[in-house]
Amino acid sequence: MGRMGDVRARIPVVAGLAYIERLARRPSGFQVTLVPEPDNRFFPQAIAVVAGGEKLGYVAPEVSLRYFEPIAAAAGVITCAARRSAPIDRETSGVELFLDFSGMPDPA
Repeated sequence: MGRMGDVRARIPVVAGLAYIERLARRPSGFQVTLVPEPDNRFFPQAIAVVAGGEKLGYVAPEVSLRYFEPIAAAAGVITCAARRSAPIDRETSGVELFLDFSGMPDPA
């Protein structure tokens, strides 16, 4: 998954604890769909992370700020690889899921 050293290969998904039961049913690696939520009342640049029709969390806000417009403007559905975090990641950061944006164009 992703190029070694490319921080875009480890994009954290936030609010994962709210969706922990859904995430528990997922394999260690899978594809997700990125869904812009411009009407999100808490963060207008929110990008939901969805798999199998279920929301699993949101792209971290600092990343959403850069990627929201290109994803929202895309003609089709945007997907990327996702992987469940290692126990050390969960213990140190609480992050349950990482996305791989290394194949996505870097927004200007």
